[in-house]
Amino acid sequence: MNSPEVAILKYNAGNIRSVMIALERLGVKSVLTDDPDILIKAERIIFPGVGEAGTAMKSLKEKGLDQLIPTLKQPFLGTCVGMQLLCKSSEESHTECIGIFDVEVIKFRTDGPEKIPQTGWNSIQNYRTPLCNGLENGSYVYYNHGYYAPLCADTVAETDYIQPYSAILQKDNFFACQFHSEISGKVGEQIFKNFLTL
Repeated sequence: MNSPEVAILKYNAGNIRSVMIALERLGVKSVLTDDPDILIKAERIIFPGVGEAGTAMKSLKEKGLDQLIPTLKQPFLGTCVGMQLLCKSSEESHTECIGIFDVEVIKFRTDGPEKIPQTGWNSIQNYRTPLCNGLENGSYVYYNHGYYAPLCADTVAETDYIQPYSAILQKDNFFACQFHSEISGKVGEQIFKNFLTL
């Protein structure tokens, strides 16, 4: 088998099909896999996810992927729960995560009118990452989450819901978006295009 242009990491997380469709629209060859050999050889990896952090980490550990991921050298993109699992830990189910980004994911809390989880369109601001090349500051993307990564040393784009927090994290070859690029229209498509040029 030839090395895929993009490997989508398989670990019993949702929204896989929408990621594959988004890549198909860009004419990109992808494969859904948990095979370490394929993941190591892939040109790029996307780590999607919806659901609960503790359950997702359990699945990763059962497959040994929690140990493999930090060793990968190609461009690697986590989205939504995929982003949160790349952090140090999560308040959700008191979960120890992979630890690429040295930040704890915490639960939204408010005494105001804001609904939790945040579901819908919100902006990304103050870009300092090649993932956002060609985008206007304040472009809108689609979010659906009740936990977030606070601003930290690895924050390269921000958003604001109840308080400012990390919209995108970046460290070495690892990139992570709290929002769902695959259902964020032209802005999400541009982010995928940028990832595919890294």
